[in-house]
Amino acid sequence: MSYSSNLLEMLQRLGAAEGDHIEVRSEGRDYAGILMPHHQFSHPDVLIIKLDSGYNIGIRMGPSSEITAVQKADVRERGPRASSENKGLPLVAVLGTGGTIASYVDYRTGAVHPALYADSLMAAVPEIADICDVQADVLFSKFSEDMTVEDWQNIAGEVADRLNSGVEGVIVPHGTDTMGYTSAAISFMLGDIPRPVVITGAQRSSDRPSSDAYTNLISAARFIVNSDAAEVVVLMHDSSSDTSAAVHRATKVRKMHASRRDAFHSINAPLVARVDFEGEIEHLSPCRKRSDVKVVPRLEMEKNVSLLQYYPGMSHSMFEKVLSENRGVVIAGTGLGHTSSELFGAIRRAVASGTFVVMTSQCLYGGVNLNVYATGRDLLSAGVISGEDMLPETAYVKLMWVLGQTDDDEEVRRLMTSNLRGEITTRREMQ
Repeated sequence: MSYSSNLLEMLQRLGAAEGDHIEVRSEGRDYAGILMPHHQFSHPDVLIIKLDSGYNIGIRMGPSSEITAVQKADVRERGPRASSENKGLPLVAVLGTGGTIASYVDYRTGAVHPALYADSLMAAVPEIADICDVQADVLFSKFSEDMTVEDWQNIAGEVADRLNSGVEGVIVPHGTDTMGYTSAAISFMLGDIPRPVVITGAQRSSDRPSSDAYTNLISAARFIVNSDAAEVVVLMHDSSSDTSAAVHRATKVRKMHASRRDAFHSINAPLVARVDFEGEIEHLSPCRKRSDVKVVPRLEMEKNVSLLQYYPGMSHSMFEKVLSENRGVVIAGTGLGHTSSELFGAIRRAVASGTFVVMTSQCLYGGVNLNVYATGRDLLSAGVISGEDMLPETAYVKLMWVLGQTDDDEEVRRLMTSNLRGEITTRREMQ
């Protein structure tokens, strides 16, 4: 939908274009701001401007409404750029993958666009150049729900290359919805690393005054430059206010709210660190320290693995079909890790035929214990592997990775019950 003929004539007569600063008087009220693009769902008589507060408003324009041009927009050329100006600061690689954080505000128009070039990726945080030199690349631009195993492998391979080239660390801007899957996958695939890899995102796009894109990216850079950590971590807002960011271990983090900025929580584990928005870092739990180790990525993943949540009344035939068609299945069971006894036969047959079945808990906090009740002991006798206190999604990614490394039954069981990247803990943080 476009402007009405009357409103379009007013704008053309004034010579006003998107990005210009204008003043509007309508129905006895005065407004001032940047002229925004006309949305396809906006009424033809509605003018959209961005106020100085950052909020967009729609103004209904009538025959007596007036528009005054205040200042023409600056015209800026945009194009690909590989890195920031070299100031001799620590070099940090930034690998864009998409998501809300990988959108930038064009301050000429106030509109939000996906970042398809390196300079676009960093446009929202020019101050990062005061913290580090940036080597930025956009690997791809995807919603996180569209991520594939091949994308995880691509990211891990590129991160390994950057780390082995000598950068101080790597920031991976990523969509938030499946960030926990990607962070766990990269952690297992990379193994020991010499410098930190920080996966970060934004719950709110950078055209909103409440956006967390800026603070999360700045905090990620500060954590890399000023900490001695050498792990894959997830960094997101620590609270609903603009005070600090939380650093989570990659295998213990989950998105727990659809829209809050502090949606991410560490499950059954303490935070790695907290970075306040003044730049101070509070280290909260031990982590692997920096070293000169070379990254030897192990990218092989078995894609024929499923994650299945048990529920009362689950179809026996559907359950057996999933078990029979996959090389590995992770079950999110009830409580300490249970399913109905009617499914035990299907599990026993699947394990006997070579399918690896791992049990986790829907409860998230706490862990699986298959020795407490007869139900659990029967599952153990059927060949089920305990997922301990792993998040179901972490166990799913880990099983894919383990099955990509070995075909040996005992080795699979050993690796799945071993704490490789902080995914299994004995002392658990309660909330």
